Amino acid sequence: MANITAAMVKELREKTGAGMMDCKNALNEVQGDIEGAVDWLRKKGLSKAAKKSGRIAAEGLVAIAIQGTKGVLVEVNSETDFVARNEDFQKLVRGIADVALAHQGSDAEALQSAAYPSGGTVSEAISNAIATIGENMTLRRVAGLEVSHGVIAHYVHNVITEGLGKIGVLVALESTGDAAALGTLGRQIAMHVAASSPLALDGSSLDPAIVTREKALLMDKNAGKPANVLEKIVESGLKSYYKEVSLLDQPFVHDNTKTVAQAAKDAEKQVGAPIVVKGFLRFALGEGIDKPNAPDFASEVASMV
Repeated sequence: MANITAAMVKELREKTGAGMMDCKNALNEVQGDIEGAVDWLRKKGLSKAAKKSGRIAAEGLVAIAIQGTKGVLVEVNSETDFVARNEDFQKLVRGIADVALAHQGSDAEALQSAAYPSGGTVSEAISNAIATIGENMTLRRVAGLEVSHGVIAHYVHNVITEGLGKIGVLVALESTGDAAALGTLGRQIAMHVAASSPLALDGSSLDPAIVTREKALLMDKNAGKPANVLEKIVESGLKSYYKEVSLLDQPFVHDNTKTVAQAAKDAEKQVGAPIVVKGFLRFALGEGIDKPNAPDFASEVASMV
């Protein structure tokens, strides 16, 4: 039997995009001949991944996984919406979400090398799925939330199957109160986040670059006014902007006579303890990827509410 080195496996993987174990098996089958291994993988249908890796993958699924007081969101993209209804693809996405939950804190790149439940790594599992299903797929992003006590509530919009859909939201509520009542509030806030797409929890949490840009726009709009007047206009304008894009300051979609912060405060009576909204995550499938005729998910959720 030929001596198969890690460098040989790496070279074959780069040539074909096949999984690490598939490359090793191929090299063993052909006694270490790289080109022979390429042909062996082609015959087995395992070298498709590399050829498909350049295709735009903007469809797919957003997955949610929750255990106790921690949860994760994962987005795995495919080329077509049809694949999102493929049971093998759904199993892959759910498996990746489970791995992400076990490795909370890992980003998408780090998660690629994590062990996948059925063997190999997450990256290899994706490569194998590409070869089997026949479309390019990418693990685009992963993020998580955790509280010391309370609940991680969730909402999935355009559900394909349990925990999988096109918009996924997590909301972290910290409280020692009744978990069931807390969960009800959390789901309502998660639906609000799906519909309203806030940029941050509150004004102080906004990206400074966004605040700077908004301030520059206000100053440009009101150029020529006296400095003292301009200062007040900008201050007032920023306060209004914070209310528009900060979760806690937005009118609650379930009762627009109060803000999200006020709704949480009012719910403390039912929950039986103080409630702190610690954070939220929102993944919309394919957001930021240039694709034609993208649906308006926010409007869909708002109409459901």
